[in-house]
Amino acid sequence: MAAHPLVDEVLKKAAVAWVSAGGRPASAVWCLAVDGVLHVVSGAGEQAAPGLADAATARVTLRGDHGGAVVEWEAAVSRLTPADPAWDDVATQLAGKRLNASGSAAELVARWAKECAISRLTPVPDEALTGAALPASSQAAPPRESPAARPARKPFRLHRVRRR
Repeated sequence: MAAHPLVDEVLKKAAVAWVSAGGRPASAVWCLAVDGVLHVVSGAGEQAAPGLADAATARVTLRGDHGGAVVEWEAAVSRLTPADPAWDDVATQLAGKRLNASGSAAELVARWAKECAISRLTPVPDEALTGAALPASSQAAPPRESPAARPARKPFRLHRVRRR
């Protein structure tokens, strides 16, 4: 059975997806769609996708041209390994899409084979939310705690500023 037609259409243009796995909050991840399946690289030196590499299912939200959510769907998650016949094709396409990568595409693919996970997110048939079925709220969450955050300080002024 095929995925929802809107999922197939939005996948063709997908560059970023919001993925939630293992009950964790959704994370924005760059992705690549190949043959109706979404592929995401995560791991050492790559993007964080908490829980995705070990999950059996994930919830995926894709946006449209207007920037808002267009479709939300359940995905069956599997891991693409170097032994898989599709590895060379998919990993090479992902390496070509990876921005600011250090080294050549072949070096990147070799590093992914050793240190990272390429997850395949296959749409589950008849599990898509579209239109009015999507949540009406923005689903925005407050920023998560981070060790990178610093307290705001008063701006430095070289000369005294007169108040009128």
